[in-house]
Amino acid sequence: MPGSPITPTTTDAKADRREYFRIEDRIGLEIRRLSGNADSEQDDPFNGSPLESLKAEFRRLDQDVKAHLASLAEHDRLLTGLIKSMNSKLDTLARIIAFEQNPLQPEDWQDVTLSEGGLSFFSSTPAWNQGDRIAVRMTLPPELYQPQAIAEVLGTEVDDRGGARVHTEFIQLDDSSRQQIARHVMRWQIRQRQKE
Repeated sequence: MPGSPITPTTTDAKADRREYFRIEDRIGLEIRRLSGNADSEQDDPFNGSPLESLKAEFRRLDQDVKAHLASLAEHDRLLTGLIKSMNSKLDTLARIIAFEQNPLQPEDWQDVTLSEGGLSFFSSTPAWNQGDRIAVRMTLPPELYQPQAIAEVLGTEVDDRGGARVHTEFIQLDDSSRQQIARHVMRWQIRQRQKE
């Protein structure tokens, strides 16, 4: 009956409830299979370049700026607003430069279902099994955020073209990457409402 509350009574119905809002979007997606224990993998399975120490320094400085902005806001709101704008501008410039240094190929862009809890994507071959651990790096347009995570394959759905839809859950996702995904999901929702 329309409008009636539906009470889940089966295990499948309980498993189908979602903790996070999911969106269907086209993003850049890079995937690396992890062997054995994900904890033993290198910190960055996508790069491992000397730039990692610079990126770590950049993140440390960004945290310092945010800490100083909090105390500065108590004394001068106008200056705090200006510095926040400049910091956002520098963050955007850094993302653009990073993206230009490592542009994604057309085949790296694909339609996915994404949430803070995981993602599902299409694989041209059914190469993934339940329990496989993978490193994923997503490029989220238009902001070009690049959150990274370690995910575990929950299951696959083989299709008639020889590929499979792969469903994963994030098992390691740092707070910064989670916030980037959350902001992307929220902005996607806003854009969808504006289209209506």
